[in-house]
Amino acid sequence: MTYQEALKQGEMFLKENEVEDAKTDAWLLLAMICGIDRNFYYLHMQEEIQGEQKEAYENVLKRRASHIPLQHITGEQEFMGLSFLVNEDVLIPRQDTEILVEEALKRTKPGMRILDLCTGSGCIIISILKNRPDLYGTASDISAAALRVAEKNAKRNQAVPVFVQGDLFEPIKGTFDIIVSNPPYIPTAEIETLMPEVKEHEPRLALDGKEDGLVFYKRMIEEGYSYLNPGGYLMFEIGYDQGEEVSARMEQAGYQGVKVIKDLAGLDRVVIGGKHV
Repeated sequence: MTYQEALKQGEMFLKENEVEDAKTDAWLLLAMICGIDRNFYYLHMQEEIQGEQKEAYENVLKRRASHIPLQHITGEQEFMGLSFLVNEDVLIPRQDTEILVEEALKRTKPGMRILDLCTGSGCIIISILKNRPDLYGTASDISAAALRVAEKNAKRNQAVPVFVQGDLFEPIKGTFDIIVSNPPYIPTAEIETLMPEVKEHEPRLALDGKEDGLVFYKRMIEEGYSYLNPGGYLMFEIGYDQGEEVSARMEQAGYQGVKVIKDLAGLDRVVIGGKHV
């Protein structure tokens, strides 16, 4: 079997098993197993694939066909141009979350203290510190397993946030100039409607925003004000239909200049509010 035939069969197999992006995933798995890039493939596509590589490729295709996320098979995900380790203990970093990082970076000044709540893989705080090594970062998560992944990612990307374990602000000391969070925000009843890659393989703890999906926003809005320095910002990633509710709650709690930022698809994605100077 040639590289080209293996790739074609892999794509067909994933399509038959209703994998959403079968073409891309078939290629990425072949590239991983054979250690090749596109240039190598196009130069050698008619050559025979080695027997052990063919077998290994078939094995990973079967795993992907059972709707194990691609990133759990490859073990990593790119985010903000950096590579992050991922497993079943953390949410897979998503491109939409880059908007939260970009909005935070727009508001940074040297020496600022940044807090990331519900840090998961650590992708938000690590990306901020990689772009601005003149900042001080703290990140918390209730999950010890998630923090182990975040700590590995910090070393991998040579960033040095302080990680603490606990429920939102519970382990936090001091005040901050920017507080960021991508908390669990999916209403409990909706989790069962998600694609199997998410509902069966990503941590329920990082998805479940309880009955209305807003429980963590309510707590962070209420508790966060006292952890912000004057002139500081609280900013969240939100679900596409939560912008109005979350921004209204921030305004009611006294945050100023509250605004909703849309993602590339034109959907509400980030809410930002400031503490008066």
